[in-house]
Order: sequence, then structure tokens, then C-alpha cells
Amino acid sequence: MRKNSPIILTAHQPVYLPWLGLFHKIALADVFCLFDIVQYQRKDFNNRNKIKTSVDSIWLTVPVKSSGRLNSIITDIEIINDGWHKKHLKSIELNYKKTPYFDQYYYDLKKILDTPYQYLVDLNFDILVYLLNALNIDTKTVKASDYLFKGAKSELVLDMCIQLNADIYIFGENGKNYANIDTFTSSGVDPYFQAYNHPVYNQAKGRFMPYMSVLDLLFNEGQNSNNIIMSDNISKKDILILNKDL
Repeated sequence: MRKNSPIILTAHQPVYLPWLGLFHKIALADVFCLFDIVQYQRKDFNNRNKIKTSVDSIWLTVPVKSSGRLNSIITDIEIINDGWHKKHLKSIELNYKKTPYFDQYYYDLKKILDTPYQYLVDLNFDILVYLLNALNIDTKTVKASDYLFKGAKSELVLDMCIQLNADIYIFGENGKNYANIDTFTSSGVDPYFQAYNHPVYNQAKGRFMPYMSVLDLLFNEGQNSNNIIMSDNISKKDILILNKDL
């Protein structure tokens, strides 16, 4: 029997300076699980993301000790503290110094990046918490490593849903490739697959470029960033209505 207020859950692996779509997914949920128990992905977004320049985009990459650690889980990945943060801060300052809201966000971000973290997961978590606060997203956040979720792929996600008492689980769009929908619904969990419509917003230089780090949006749009992230996309209210109709 369903509770009066269904619990919406979503999850994602720790990533560096995430893009807009992740924050939309988190904003839809009551609980977000930082899925830090999966394998580290090289050349993915675990340790890098993009910012915009006047002519193109560039990668900001956190150097990590990944040699010989292809099967390591994310929580075990250590940062190589070789001064990388100074290069990142310099690139961010160079490309966003003249944006309207640079001063509002840069210096708090700088405090985080200036911290000599040993593990990538801790850096990514503190950045995420800061960005959620900056975007006024108050979704409860937990870590998968604090639980004993069992299974693989779809079964692992379902076990997480059961242990966290979720009624609705929000997959990313690629979840359709591995989710066993029948198993979810028979277990009392309704799956929803996010299909994010990327908004167009004010960018400081040149042609508009989507899929940048959310920093690009914050520096250019400030407190309006949350509204922009949610614009032309499904809302939490919409998901609850869909859930009632199932």
C-alpha cells in the first residue's frame, strides 16, 4: 500500500563540476544517493568537466592515481596534488571574471579547490553540496558507501530503492539500456527515465554552447539559475501526478 507522499529517489556517481542535467534530476527527488560504490571510469566525468571560452570549450581535469587501478571503485581514487587546482582556478577566472555573478560564486568555490583533498570522491562531494546550496536545491543527500546495497546493475539500483524506501526512482536517460522495468514495478517502485531538455541562457562570449559545467550558468545567470535548469522540463509535481495515474 502506497504512502500518502511517495518518496522519489535518484542517484548518480560522483562527478567533477557537474552539468545542468544532474541538478535537474536531483531537484526532482526527495533523496539523492551519491553512488560512490561503482567502478571509476577513465575519460568520463568522474574527474573532469568543461567550461566555455570565447571561442570553444576546454576540459578541466583533476589528475588522479589511476595507473594500474582500472577496476578500482570511485572511493579509492586518489588525487595527484601537483598544483592542478591553481590551473583550474586560473582558467575559471580568465574565462568568467567579467560575468555578472562571478564574485558571488568564485571565492567560495576557490576555498574548496584550494583544499588539498586526498580522495577524488571527497572533493566531488563537497563541490556538489556547495553547488546544490548555490542553486537552492534542498534534496536530502546520502552516500551509497554508507549502506550495503547488493546486486549488479538493475538489481543493485532496485536494492538501493528498497533499502531507502523509494516509491519512484529517477533513472538517467541511459537507464533504459539496463533497467528491468518489470522487476521494479513488481517490487513497488515506479521507474522514470529523465530526458533533459537543455535550456539556452545568457553566455558571456561567442555562440551558445550547451553541456558545460553548471558553473557557466551560475556565473552568467546567478539566482535565476534554478529556474533556468527546470525550464521546459518535467517538474517534481508532474512526476507525482504521473505516479498517481499509474
